[in-house]
Amino acid sequence: MARRRRSAGEARSEALVAARKLLIELGPEAVTLKAVADEIGVSHTNVLHHFGTAGELESALMSAMVRDLAAALTDVAVHLRSDAGAPRALVDMVFDAFDKGGAGRLAAWIVLSGNIGYLEPVRDAVLDLVRALEEKFAQEKGDPHLGVTSAVLFIALMAFGDSVIGEPLKDMVDRERTAGRKVAAFLLPKFFL
Repeated sequence: MARRRRSAGEARSEALVAARKLLIELGPEAVTLKAVADEIGVSHTNVLHHFGTAGELESALMSAMVRDLAAALTDVAVHLRSDAGAPRALVDMVFDAFDKGGAGRLAAWIVLSGNIGYLEPVRDAVLDLVRALEEKFAQEKGDPHLGVTSAVLFIALMAFGDSVIGEPLKDMVDRERTAGRKVAAFLLPKFFL
């Protein structure tokens, strides 16, 4: 990419987009000042100027991606409140947040680096999703709260696992790319029997 003048805000924004792309495509070890600088056509000292340290770049990336994950989970809750919310639609929305949005790789990075505090903003979105599901399944038999929290845990773990190791695992067992989503959508209603 050719070098050009950017405002401080543009430079930070472009660096975060590049860092997210590197994280999603190549993993956390690829998110370096030099790699981000190369992606946006500046020197690594320029990226350092805008973030202070490599750790601050990582911190800004984690914060931005956690905000995006929380927004995606909020969208799932809104969808559930406004639509019939078929199991497959719910599963697809959560899986997309973890896969396409990079939240699966981000969550793995956060947990493995010991920075669990970064996930705190996701708590409200998860609780809102639980409330939306409880509203939808309030008339079901048994304990709706237990069913809902079990379903949320199941979908999140499935989406996380699918985003991190799903592709090679599906190849190993000779299954199609959407196999995890299909399994999750099939099993989701079982939590409310």
